[in-house]
Amino acid sequence: MSIPWQRYDDEHVRVVDTMAAALLFAAFPFGSEIQVPGTHHSDRVMPTLALAAVSCGALFWHRRHPRTVVAVTALGAAGAGALGHLLTPLMLGPVMLALFRLAVSTDRRTTRTFFLATLVLVVVPAFAVDPNDNPWPLKTLGPAAWLLLPVATGSTVRMKGAYLQAVQARAEYAERSREEEARHRVADERMRIARELHDVVAHHLALANAQAGTAAHLARTHPEQVQKILTDLAGTTSSALREMKATVGLLRQKDDPDAPLAPTPGLGQLGELTEALQSTGLTVQVSTEGVPRPLTPGVDLTAYRIVQEALTNVTKHAAARAAYVRLRYGDDHMTITVTDDGNATASPAPGSGFGLIGMRERAHSVGGALQAGHRLEGGFEVTTRLPLYPATP
Repeated sequence: MSIPWQRYDDEHVRVVDTMAAALLFAAFPFGSEIQVPGTHHSDRVMPTLALAAVSCGALFWHRRHPRTVVAVTALGAAGAGALGHLLTPLMLGPVMLALFRLAVSTDRRTTRTFFLATLVLVVVPAFAVDPNDNPWPLKTLGPAAWLLLPVATGSTVRMKGAYLQAVQARAEYAERSREEEARHRVADERMRIARELHDVVAHHLALANAQAGTAAHLARTHPEQVQKILTDLAGTTSSALREMKATVGLLRQKDDPDAPLAPTPGLGQLGELTEALQSTGLTVQVSTEGVPRPLTPGVDLTAYRIVQEALTNVTKHAAARAAYVRLRYGDDHMTITVTDDGNATASPAPGSGFGLIGMRERAHSVGGALQAGHRLEGGFEVTTRLPLYPATP
């Protein structure tokens, strides 16, 4: 993000420095010929050339040692003024270039200090030793203006470079932030899919296991009921395959033509869920309090998955004959309570197991809360409070 001449200067350092030193050395004698009409022309050619050689030769190190080069070139300009030469840009060229490089490569305070020191060093000998008695404005105002020019230009270049670096740094930070946000979104999506897979697999496998166990138990005593249970078992496995295909389908590319997704389950499918559980010998009663309110898709899915996981835990961990699901609608939230009448000692401990962790994460993801624990009268209870209109994250 630099302009062409700066890019060329950075890529051809030695060529640029050599050309600059040669041009300024050639300009030095021409500058010594400029004089105010009526003044005596200085015939000190060799001292003038020596000052030019020292000042221009020092410019080969003005990038690595800008402060030293400013001091050397300032002494050269002071010597030229002491010889009676008029301090024009041709004579001040080396110190002007040195001040420009100093302003570009150092801070403002250093640049100001060296500028003032150089101005004093150049002006004082011109006043004190000038044999031609040149007019005082040409010995003060002129050098001050010419020396101020490279300082102002170099400071502008430095500030522009700092601004471009800041812009580039902000752009890189924004890019890193976007990448970090994308990684967080990918991690969140993976976590969500993992929860979906856990709920689908855990529920349907537990249900299928309970149905198969019931069928094996009834095969000897009530063979006429086995056919119905096996039919329910086939429906359970088919439902599991459909939901797993829909969940895993989220990992496919969006332009994959073979990635149709099933509708997202919600509380509207509670009837199918409780009917499937009846074949395991578990009776589920669903009651509703208050006026049912429309739920957002996220809250609806969360409510269904929590009820599904709670009932799955009942079939796996509790020797229960009945479970009760109560949906209570309030003004701005709904409360879901799932209880069972099983053996409390057989139920999972509060806060343990991936099922309870997954339910809590689901509730928190939509701004809700979940509690689970044993009941004093026996059994286990899961209570979750979900907002009807969750705030946008």
